[in-house]
Parts: sequence; C-alpha cells; structure tokens
Amino acid sequence: MKSKIINSFFWGNSVALSWLWGLGLFFSVQITYLFGLTGLLGFALLNSIGLFLFGYGTQKIANRDKGQESLERFYKKWYKPFRLSLYLYQLLAITLTVFATVKYLFIPLLTSYWPGWDDGGSILQIFSLLLVVSLVISASCLLGEEFSIKSIKYWHLLIGAVLLVIIVSLLSYLQPKEIYNYQAWVKSETQKPIFIGYMVAIFVGFFVGPWLDLQQWQRAIQMRKEETNICTGYFFGSVIFFFLLIFHGLMASFVFNSNWFNPNMASIGLGGIKYGHEQIVNYMIYFRSTLPEWVPLSYYLFIVFAVLTTLDSGYVSTRWFVKEVSKSSNSPVLSIIPKGIADSPIPTYILAGLITIFSVLANFELEYFMVFYATFFVAYASLGIARCFVPNSQHSLPQVKLFSIGALSLVVFAGGYFMQMAVLMIIGSILPILYVFWLVLNTDLLRVVKEKVEEVIDAASEIPVLKNLSKATHTAINGKTLEVSTGSHFEGKWFVHSFMATYADTNSVGNVYFGVYALWVGKTRELFFNYVLPDFNLKDTTYLILTRSFEHKYITETREFERISVKIRASEYNRKIATLEHQVFDSAGNLLGKGKQQLIFVSPKDYRLLDIPPEVIKAFMPYM
Repeated sequence: MKSKIINSFFWGNSVALSWLWGLGLFFSVQITYLFGLTGLLGFALLNSIGLFLFGYGTQKIANRDKGQESLERFYKKWYKPFRLSLYLYQLLAITLTVFATVKYLFIPLLTSYWPGWDDGGSILQIFSLLLVVSLVISASCLLGEEFSIKSIKYWHLLIGAVLLVIIVSLLSYLQPKEIYNYQAWVKSETQKPIFIGYMVAIFVGFFVGPWLDLQQWQRAIQMRKEETNICTGYFFGSVIFFFLLIFHGLMASFVFNSNWFNPNMASIGLGGIKYGHEQIVNYMIYFRSTLPEWVPLSYYLFIVFAVLTTLDSGYVSTRWFVKEVSKSSNSPVLSIIPKGIADSPIPTYILAGLITIFSVLANFELEYFMVFYATFFVAYASLGIARCFVPNSQHSLPQVKLFSIGALSLVVFAGGYFMQMAVLMIIGSILPILYVFWLVLNTDLLRVVKEKVEEVIDAASEIPVLKNLSKATHTAINGKTLEVSTGSHFEGKWFVHSFMATYADTNSVGNVYFGVYALWVGKTRELFFNYVLPDFNLKDTTYLILTRSFEHKYITETREFERISVKIRASEYNRKIATLEHQVFDSAGNLLGKGKQQLIFVSPKDYRLLDIPPEVIKAFMPYM
C-alpha cells in the first residue's frame, strides 16, 4: 500500500509538470498583473480542480471493468471520433508552449544581451528566431526520444526536486513582503465585470480541457496498468500544480509591486491591451548587476525545466497517438505517407515551430492561443465527457455542427476580449456547453420516443387479427411457400448475397455444417471483389490478395431450404492490412453468425508484402 502511494506521488509530480505548459506557466504572471493575487488564486484553484476531476473521472471509468487494461480498452473506443480534435489540441498546446518560451524568455534575453538585435532587420530576426525555435524543439525531441511513458516519471521526479530547490531559494532570497499588502491581493479590476469574464473562461476551459489532453490520458492509462490509483495520483498532481502556479504568481506580484515596475513598461499587443508576461525576466535583466548571479540563472532554469517537462511529455504522448492512428486509420492520405514519417511526432513539432515564428513576427500574445481552449475545443471536450458518463450520448459526432458552434463561440469570445466586454466573453465560453447539453438531451428524447413506439408495436402485436396475420406469415416462411429471392445487391455500405441452403450444406444431424459458413462468406467476398474491382486480372495484376486471418462467431443454427443472406463490407484498413466484416442472416432476419477477416497484399513475383494498392483503397472507400 505504501509503495502505491509513493508511485501515486511520482505520477502526480509528472502530471503537474506535464500540465505546466505555457498556458499555466506564463498566464499566471498575466493574471496576477491584471487582477492581483485574487485573480491568481482563482486561476490556480480552478485549474487544479479541473485537473483533479479528470483523474477522478478516469478512475471511475477504469473501475467499470476489471483488469489493468480496462481504461486503455475504453480509450481506444472513445477516442476515434475525436482524433482530429485531440491532435489539434496537442498541436496547439505544443505551439503555445514553444511560442511563450521564445516570446517571453528568449526574446527579452536576446534584446538585452544582443544590442541592436531588434533593429537588425527582418532577415536577422527571422534567422535568430529560427535558431532559438530549433533549439527548443531539438531539446524537446531529444528528451522525448530518451524516455517512454513508463520511465518519464523518474526523469520528472529529478526535475521536480531541482525546481523545489529553485523555488525555496528564490522565495528565501527575495522575501517578497509586498505580496502581503492589500494592493497585491485586490486590484480595482477585480471589481469590474471583465474579471468575471476571465474567471468564467478559465472555469470552462480548464474544467473540460484535460479530457482532450493526450498527455493526461496517457498518464491515466499507465497508472491503471501499474495498478496505481488514478484519483490519488491526480490529487497529488493538482496540489503540486497549484503551488507551482502560486509560486510563479508570487514572483510576478513581487515584481509588479516593486518600485521598479511602471505600468507603462507593459507591452502592448493587438487591440491596445497591455501584457506583462515577460516582466519577471525583464526585472532579472535590469537588476542582473546587483543581484547574485544565481538568482536570475535560477529563475531562467525554472522556466526552461518547466517548459521541457511539458514538451518532452508532449513528444511521448504525440508519438503514442500518431502510431495508434497510423495503425488503425482508414485515411488514404496516411496510407501514402512513409511509415517513419507517419509514426513520428517530429513533423508535429516542426509545424509548431513554424507557427511560432509566424506568431512572434506577427506580434501575437499568449491569450490569442488561449481563446481556443475557452471556446473552440469546449464543445468537443464537453461531448467527450458526456460520452464517458451519459449512455444516451453515444451517437455519431456531428462534426460539422461541432466545428460551426466552436467557430461561432471563438468569434464571439474574441470580440468580447478585444473590446473588453465581459458579457461576450461569457457567452462565447458557455455557448458550446449549452449546445452539447441540448445535443445530449435531444438524443435522450429520441430514445424515449423510440422506446414508446416499440411499446406500442409490441402491444399492437397482441391484437388477435394482427397476431393471426403474424402467425400466418411466419408459417408461410417455415412452410417454404414464400418465394425465396436470391442474388446480390447492396444495402447501404453492405454487399449482400442471398441464396438457399440445401442438403449439401448440412451434416448428419440435419443442421448446416459449421465449415460451410466460411465457404458462404468466401463466396460472397469474391462476388464483392468482382463488383468493386471489375478490372482485376490475374494475368497482369501487380498484387495478389491473401487472407491473413479469419474469425467467425456462431450464434444461431439454420437448416436446409432456408434463405441465407451474407452481408460483407470493408470495415477498416491501415498501411498493410484491410479488414472485412461479415454477418449471416436467415429469412426471418435472425443473426446466424458474424465475424471478420484480414487481408494482406503481396507481389505476384516474389510474394513480398506490399502496402495496400491505391486502386484497392479507392474501391473499398465507398463501402467503409
């Protein structure tokens, strides 16, 4: 028991550091600048509670099933409709972190230690930005390659210990007594509606945000595999994370309440809004000649280590995600991308770097990325949570509607942010949640109506006239007086081949022999191929189709002179393997059996394994 608590603490430390991305790390400074320590406390508290609730929720999900793989099994079913939103969330988190590090740490240092850097012309700035971004990304990828999800907690434990020493040392030396005065806690802005606008956005974004974070899902799954209580691990993580934010906010309060700071020193972004993200760094630069050398160096190391423990976690989780997607995706685009590239997180990090360079040159600020987490991703995350706990939300995702409501809320919130209108910020944040609530409620109403209709049909079937008619129809089928239709046709995505079973299909007992079902499925498969690949010719083909595996589950028996319908369709494929699923029915619509088979493609010359040919992908796509 003691070892499990220790392991929970180790994981909690890793959870806290992986969640300490640019959004929390640098925005804790900005929220302190805007609203004092009251705003910081609200920001840190809401953020930490949202992180803990994710751990509590995933523990509940994991407990629904037995075994160490229970949460992973749930995740593999849950995540598929959200693959694009999960990836975009991860990409934006990585981009935001790299951007914040470059904009609020490296650029002030470059400006201070490289006179004329900001006047050196666009080519010099772009080149230096490229070098800095490459440095951050290269270090992140190097660390990410060194660790797996199993071992990264020990690396983070070492970093956590270093950060603890840095935090205690800085607070002991600076002794920020200014934080205890009234002005540090309550600024005039906290009395304005805009404060509520920020708090609502923070509440919404951080309460649902962890459910789209790949780093947190990967950690929760690994905790379950190690038989560690996820809830306990996330309790430790939320507490550690809370104090990390408080420390950085206290440092900011010390700077903002010092005689050195002047409100005019704050940078001005788009819309004329002032920002103070980099002011702690500017303070360290300004007083570098009077402060002991270890003080600014310690603070810079705090930022660097906090960022690297986010980016290396992002690398590990992105690698885990893209490998799974590449293995199970039906996308024809992924099928033509070389496997080494498709399975690597490096392209994602390169894309994040390019976006960072553009954003810095365009004078973007951290909040311009933040707005997506308070608006656009809220609908996806909210529906994802609903699909975890609300049975009636298990319908197909309305992707176009979710994108539209996310874009609408984004525009509304952005307008409110730039005009500093709290009511628009609040509407933009809660609009996606209201839509998802309506979506789930509407689905529930449809379920209730369907159940009532089924009850009416069942009751009507007991009416004597209808009951006799039903018997007559049933008897006619069993009496073989009903005309049996045979042949092949499509029912939606399913290719259906119908025929009549005969004595040749039965065994000595009188029911259909078990091995015949495989023959029926095989014949239907060949007819399906003949339809979708009419130009296939063994004499000049560049590939052969082989069966890698075949599975069939027997459900109900049938006999001779019964109409049989075998349905088959393409269900999924990756780079090498195509999967077909099948179902077998009798004339009354009873399911006789179901299963699946995997196909591979080889060269007709040397039987070398091939990627799925493009013409096969094109042929299968309409019937997925």
